[in-house]
Formats: sequence, structure tokens, C-alpha cells
Amino acid sequence: MKVPIFIKQVLPFLFLFSLMIFITIIIDYLLHYFHLVFIGRYLGVIGTCIIMVSFFYSLRKRKIIQSGSPKDLLLIHEYLAWIGSVLLLVHAGIHFNAILPWLAVLLLLMNVASGLVGKFLLKKASLALSSNRQKLQLSGVSEEEADKKLFLDTITVDAMRKWRVVHLPMAFALGILSLLHIVTILLFSK
Repeated sequence: MKVPIFIKQVLPFLFLFSLMIFITIIIDYLLHYFHLVFIGRYLGVIGTCIIMVSFFYSLRKRKIIQSGSPKDLLLIHEYLAWIGSVLLLVHAGIHFNAILPWLAVLLLLMNVASGLVGKFLLKKASLALSSNRQKLQLSGVSEEEADKKLFLDTITVDAMRKWRVVHLPMAFALGILSLLHIVTILLFSK
């Protein structure tokens, strides 16, 4: 029996995204439990720096820098962005008192989700869809009948192909919000 793309590809993605949230909650809980909440303030700086380092991949991809393997830099980008996002979520905490932090955390979560779609889902899902289509056609199923049988898988893969349209503008908006946050902290901190 063919395992649907949703179960084979989307559920592992949901697990990794949920793991990020779970780790954030555990770290936040431990900081509160041991009365070390002040550390969260510094995790924002560390998380931001880690995410900024992860952008070397984007610079290499756009040929702004020439050094480094794009494949290696992509892997580094993925891991550093995930770790930096956890630190930023701990920094934000669960007690927001302004619109900017709510918006920034929402954008951060959506950006991480769209990045995970690009990393974990799209390539594997496209390959699985192509493989399933070939298997059906080799077993004598017509192209039209194969399309009917793979309709939901095709819709799933087509929706995932739009990940970059979401990911890049959100990363830019998140950067602007982060810059505004940093400037306001520098201007109004005591």
C-alpha cells in the first residue's frame, strides 16, 4: 500500500517544528524555575547573531561572497537558523506586552515553518510524487487515471512549491522588525 505524502513527508516536518516549540518551552521553564529569567534577555542577542551568521548562505547563493560550498552553507544556514530561532523564542517568552513582540514571534514561527518546508518537504515530496506516478504508469494505469489517483498528492506538492514566495519576504520583514526592536531598546533602555 502506498503511504500518502502527507504522512511520509509532512508529519516529520510537523514533528521538527513541534520539537522547536517544545524545546523553547522547556528552556523557558528551566530559566523561570531556577530564577534565571534575566538570561533570556541575552539569548535574544545570541540568537540574532547566530541567525545573522546563517545568512552567509544567502550571500553565497546571490554571489555576493565567493567562498564556501553552497551545499555546506545551506546545511549550516538550516541548523543555525533553527537554533537561533529557539533562542529568540526563549528571549520573547510567553508574556508579551506589546504588539511588536507578538508580530515578530508570529513572523519568526511562520518563517521557520516555511524554511522547514523548503528543507524537509519539497524535494522529497516531489521525488515521491514522480516515483508514484511512474509506478502507476508502469503498472499499466493511464496518465489520466494516475492523475486522479495522485490528485491529493499533486495538490500537496504544488502548495509546497510556493514556500519561497512566503519565506523570503517574511525573513525580510522579520529583519526589519528585529532592527526596530534593537533600535528601540538602545534608545529607551535605562
